Amino acid sequence: MKPIVGIDLGTTNSEVAIIREGRPLVIADAAGKQIVPSFVGRSPTGEMLVGELARNQYTVDPERTIKSIKRKMGSDERVNLGEETYTPPEISAFILRRLKSMAEEFLGESVEQAVITVPANFSDKQRQATKDAGEIAGLEVLRIINEPTAAALAYRLDREEDQFLVVYDLGGGTFDVSVIEINSGVVEVRASHGNTELGGDDFDAALVKYIAEDFKQQHGIDLQADRRSLARLTRAAEAAKIQLSDAPFAQIREEFIATQDGKPLHLEMEIERSRFEALVSDMLESTIECVQQALEDASLSADEINKVLLVGGSTRIPRVADILEDVMMAQPHLEVDPDLCVAMGASAQAGIIAGEPIDAVLVDVSPHSLGIEVAEWQMMGPVFDQYNVIIRRNTPVPVSKSEVYTTLSPDQKNVEIKVYQGEEPIASHNTLLGEFLLEGVKQTKRGQPEIIVNFDYDVNGIVHVSGKDKRTGAAQEITVTATPDRLTEEQKADATERVGDVEIVWDAAPTDSHEDAVVLLERASEVDDSLADGEEKTDLRELISALETALGNQDEEAIDELQEELLDLLYDLED
Repeated sequence: MKPIVGIDLGTTNSEVAIIREGRPLVIADAAGKQIVPSFVGRSPTGEMLVGELARNQYTVDPERTIKSIKRKMGSDERVNLGEETYTPPEISAFILRRLKSMAEEFLGESVEQAVITVPANFSDKQRQATKDAGEIAGLEVLRIINEPTAAALAYRLDREEDQFLVVYDLGGGTFDVSVIEINSGVVEVRASHGNTELGGDDFDAALVKYIAEDFKQQHGIDLQADRRSLARLTRAAEAAKIQLSDAPFAQIREEFIATQDGKPLHLEMEIERSRFEALVSDMLESTIECVQQALEDASLSADEINKVLLVGGSTRIPRVADILEDVMMAQPHLEVDPDLCVAMGASAQAGIIAGEPIDAVLVDVSPHSLGIEVAEWQMMGPVFDQYNVIIRRNTPVPVSKSEVYTTLSPDQKNVEIKVYQGEEPIASHNTLLGEFLLEGVKQTKRGQPEIIVNFDYDVNGIVHVSGKDKRTGAAQEITVTATPDRLTEEQKADATERVGDVEIVWDAAPTDSHEDAVVLLERASEVDDSLADGEEKTDLRELISALETALGNQDEEAIDELQEELLDLLYDLED
């Protein structure tokens, strides 16, 4: 049987895993790296870069690099990459192609099927976009499963006693929390809550704003106004955030980040962990509100929860475990790498589908209520734009539910059915998933036609909606995928060709010192342009040439030495 892989397609990082000898294994590339940065870029020479190379390019050429594309999944927004524009599923497909290639190199055979995870709070559109991305990348997506459910599988808790879990998943761009019940090996999501616009990216942004304001107070220059300076500052803030997970202080040092009156300005400052925690305090507190809401939806109290699992790289922030322990009255578990456990769980589900001896049954829930727009008769007449829920939030899936409706007027021949997702009583305040027209309704007295509307919610979180006139048998149906925000089959075929025809470069990623060297070379070239011919210009050009040669040869020792020499010379020239 062909292998089925499990994929965590993350906002900032992605991974691919496979079941080996009954246990999940996260696959590494030739350099031994299991984590692929979710960056895609187009080099100045036209090469498509994915992963480490693209992330490194972002620092010096953010205009030609895409990050955090997961946040745009399910939208109709297009992004620019060099001279081309792409949809979010297409950009995600480049990342998936990289993961597919890693798996094929490791396994020594083609990989054509996958299980891909999504945040529990992802909408139908976002799930469909993820499925599209997999298909564009050449993968048959057998299942879309929720990330917290995958995490529970990674911990292999289905093999332990019956229990209740809280899975707190705080990644680079999304947050969700799920309350999970394990009973006789059945893993059932009781409730989910979250925020698809909250994660490590937002913590970085808060730190960037703080640093930029401090720099502006000192020098009168807004680093956020220049995309290149902002990209460097964002990378520095992310590095500081990571350092603060293990240390009380972090040093930020970015040379030649700006110029003033022809002189270079350098960024040097120290960040305290307490300062960082204060900057992100409100965001972390909002996650606790989600935890409490999920517990309420599951009809459970904190003292009934047996374990709290931490998932996602942002859970390494010490304050996360502290506030969770205060609320849940139990120390959260972090035994499985939070960056890898979702991919591991996805591979476990892939193994179940492939018939591997993994004893677990997954039962997920609908993250949002689903229903249609109706008009309700009141004393003064019909009130329009009302939302009638057919499948309620946190209903176990797969599920099929039907309701009966009728027409507003006796001579009504057609019924327009608008499908919404959300919790608001006013239909238009929710997310419109799709709409269709049911024609051929039998004309009779108002209130007598019986229109049956049926919702089928499958295991991938995809919704199928149908409407039928019980008297005439006239019927119409849609799968809630053909929305303006999703690729059509023709567009998907075109996207598959466009993505598949592009040659991707992802090997031999430069180190961080190489990034610094590239930035330094750019600054040196600017200084060279301003110098008159003479000995100083000759010395500068010789060092530039030598450093470029060292970079080409990947000579780490020479790169370090030449960087120091070039820095010293630039300081002298710019004083």
